[in-house]
Amino acid sequence: MTKNFEDISESADTPFATENPVSIIPLGGLGEFGLNIMVYETENDLIVIDTGFMLPSSDMPGVDLIFPDIHYLVERQEKIRGILLTHGHEDHIGALAYVLRQLDVPVYGTQLTLAIATGRLREYGVLGKAQLNTIAPGDTVELGDFSAEFIHVTHSIPDSVAIALRTPVGMIVHTGDFKFDMTPIDGRLSDVQTLARLGSEGVQLLISDSTNAERPGQTPSERSIYDTIDNIFQKTEQKLFLCTFSSSLHRIQQFVDLASIHRRLVAVTGRSLLNNVRTASELGYLDLNPDYIIDARDASQFKPHEVVILTTGSQGEPRSALALMALDNHSFLKVEQGDTVVISARIIPGNEKSIGNVVNHLLRRGAKIYHERNANVHVSGHGASEDLKLMLNLLQPKFFMPMHGEYQNLMRHAELAESVGIPSENIRVAEDGELIRLTPETCEVFGREGRSGRVLVDGKPEIELEDIVLRDRIQLSQDGILIPIVILHSDIGTGANNAGDGSGAIEKMLTDIDDVDKIIQTDVPSKTALSAGQIEIISRGFVYMDKSEELIEEAKEITRRVIENLSDEQKHETEIVQDEIRGALRRFFSKQMQRTPFIFPVVMRV
Repeated sequence: MTKNFEDISESADTPFATENPVSIIPLGGLGEFGLNIMVYETENDLIVIDTGFMLPSSDMPGVDLIFPDIHYLVERQEKIRGILLTHGHEDHIGALAYVLRQLDVPVYGTQLTLAIATGRLREYGVLGKAQLNTIAPGDTVELGDFSAEFIHVTHSIPDSVAIALRTPVGMIVHTGDFKFDMTPIDGRLSDVQTLARLGSEGVQLLISDSTNAERPGQTPSERSIYDTIDNIFQKTEQKLFLCTFSSSLHRIQQFVDLASIHRRLVAVTGRSLLNNVRTASELGYLDLNPDYIIDARDASQFKPHEVVILTTGSQGEPRSALALMALDNHSFLKVEQGDTVVISARIIPGNEKSIGNVVNHLLRRGAKIYHERNANVHVSGHGASEDLKLMLNLLQPKFFMPMHGEYQNLMRHAELAESVGIPSENIRVAEDGELIRLTPETCEVFGREGRSGRVLVDGKPEIELEDIVLRDRIQLSQDGILIPIVILHSDIGTGANNAGDGSGAIEKMLTDIDDVDKIIQTDVPSKTALSAGQIEIISRGFVYMDKSEELIEEAKEITRRVIENLSDEQKHETEIVQDEIRGALRRFFSKQMQRTPFIFPVVMRV
């Protein structure tokens, strides 16, 4: 489990010091859940596996999505031979449109994966330029120095694959997300025979999913929740709401099958769920009886026990269908006394509070709630420790590197690898941005890509949010904002009396922000050289002005003294005046209140 790190460089300018090694660069997915993107590179060629995004946490106000920083790829786009996709979950394909806006490269994926990706590509206006190539498990694609073989694995979405890369230094197997489900919904087992064959050929490096490395045993089959859901159907006398991830198609198939058995019509709500159900049905990955499918807008026309509603919102997303129903804000669906809601999805770390809020509101509406913590209504699509050991034993790699998960998941997976016989010196626990060089004899971390990281998106994908803007938003959300407005008279030495004291300018500014009722007039000193006229202070989210008059008056006086202590030359430099006011008020409020608001001085001249 050693982490060899020779800090020879902060960039990847010279990753090929030995004869045609393979460099492996995780641009995302090592140290977090989501944002999965891995780069494999030789001196002449480069391929990318997956392009996922990540949803923001609660401490990222105003951030809509998080994409991986792909400067490394943009700088080497002439070498890129293709993007390979393992499956259709957003944490693996959600950034594809963002990537293809900047790179013109071919994309390879299974039929369902590409069909799901197509919707987002169309939405972001890049479908026309996308070079989409459909592959099937068992296919092999030649990509310069790389030969990619696709192997079927079971997961919570159909058409998932692992990828075996034959390279100049040996075989690399990238598992993608997987588990060994012995009774899969679609009847398609993981291709254990091919995995064993690859192991007998010799695997130089295995890079494997660590999501459930800390869970003991083997992940149960998707079918293991069937009886529980069936029992809920039997007990529910009114409306039944089933909430899951929009891409959990095996789960959705079970819901639809049970609805048919219990003679309930199925209504689907939520844009992503509607799109995925439609796409999977058209391609044959979902078996739907059209006689049992109704428009969600028509659900109220049937008796409550005749309807089941499939919906999104399993992570408590504020604008999701379930969250709107919980607040009785949905335009045509209601959760009422006696209804039952099943949240059939894993609670992603960080979303506990938002999910809890939704559950609380649903309970207030009189609903019965089932979720993974009080009923067997969810099973993971990722292998637990015994699944991971089985993959290690099938492939018997010389070197091993865990991927997908927080650092604790990676470390636990490394321990599992050591427990099945891989020497600790052959195990590499890497993180985003580190450069791993693979040769026939070594696998070493040898540097760091200086421009790896995250791109925060506010609204449209082309609107990137700088870190400093996020820091400002966080400070504003925690401590509020204070705006000192200062008038500096610029009639130096003239003694003119027709310039006014600047109160008109301040009144207009305060009126513009609906704060005119908080104007407190101050005496204007006689004008000599550059002097301070009227001073006002506006607070938003820091203190309540009407109950903090003494504090604000003292802050005004400090501001006035700061200006008086400046030389005329300094008073002519707006940035100097702002910096001095900001510093003085920060010290004052920190001492008085142990809080420091975002201070934005406005300096005006009349």
